[in-house]
Amino acid sequence: MQLAGQQSNRAIGSSDRLKLIGLSLLAALMLAAIAYQAASSGRDAMLVTSVFATRFLGIFVEAVPFLLLGSITSGLIETFVKSDDIMRILPRNRLGAALGGAFLGLVFPVCECGVVPVARRLFSKGTPVSLGVAFLLAAPFMNPIVFASTYIAFGFGPVFIGRIIVTILVAVIVGVVLGSFAKPAAALKPIALGGGHDEHAHCEHEAPSTRAKLLDALGIAADEFFEMGRFLIFGSILAALMQTLVPQESLLALGTGPIFSVVFMQILAYVLSVCSTVDSFLALAFVNSFTTGAIVSFLSFGPMVDIKSTLMFTGVFRRRIVLYLILLPFVMNLLAGSLINLILGYT
Repeated sequence: MQLAGQQSNRAIGSSDRLKLIGLSLLAALMLAAIAYQAASSGRDAMLVTSVFATRFLGIFVEAVPFLLLGSITSGLIETFVKSDDIMRILPRNRLGAALGGAFLGLVFPVCECGVVPVARRLFSKGTPVSLGVAFLLAAPFMNPIVFASTYIAFGFGPVFIGRIIVTILVAVIVGVVLGSFAKPAAALKPIALGGGHDEHAHCEHEAPSTRAKLLDALGIAADEFFEMGRFLIFGSILAALMQTLVPQESLLALGTGPIFSVVFMQILAYVLSVCSTVDSFLALAFVNSFTTGAIVSFLSFGPMVDIKSTLMFTGVFRRRIVLYLILLPFVMNLLAGSLINLILGYT
């Protein structure tokens, strides 16, 4: 027992040291970015700091409500939805499960910040990897709010239709691929497999009341919110640093050509980390400067993967899978955007 306690203390101490090192590196990166930008632009360091703080708060404040919504949804799923119910209605094959996951956002309308805790809760309920991954990638767009914002910005045309088709195709294909080659134990971290709450704990006692279940759901949601919130904070800081370190005006000049424009817009989507509920209005500003394929790729890739969601992925998936979740959607959106440009005659 004493040996186990010593090992546990050493593990906790090692974790605390790693967190301290990570925070120190992040602080050093922030200072370096501010100093670099101030020196290269000739602006006052305090002004650059103010710009960084404004961008960080803009990203963070925009994302927090959706993370909260996702956490509450996660708590409700854990409390009111049984594993047997999910397994009974799920398609049995990987393709069917991935297709179901791609459209699950219509049931759980969450953006890229809120989708991660919901996906983790679904995984803990025993959903297949193919379904969970497809849901994770497609849900930030496949919900009524984002449908409406995209339609308002672009109307019923090639961008709106292209965003729907590309999002579904990429989400389903990546879901099937990862579901075929990655078993749950090899793809997910233990916390995403365990669930942490025993849905049969009340079997020997009187069934809890609805009020008790709601309180339990709120408690789970609070735990989920604070756990995933740290990844959101770090991701927002990194996104703001990238925006401060790399001036967008300098990058815009690089976004030419039917292929390179797509690459650039995807990188821009990753760096800006804009919420899917408002990204259509940002993309609207690039319509006259970039190809249609680049705009579609910006709108389809950005909600799937950005800086803050990448860090949130690390709370659910193992590192190798996180890398696949970045590279596979990037390559597939690049191919889709380039194909759209080819069809529309961009040269």
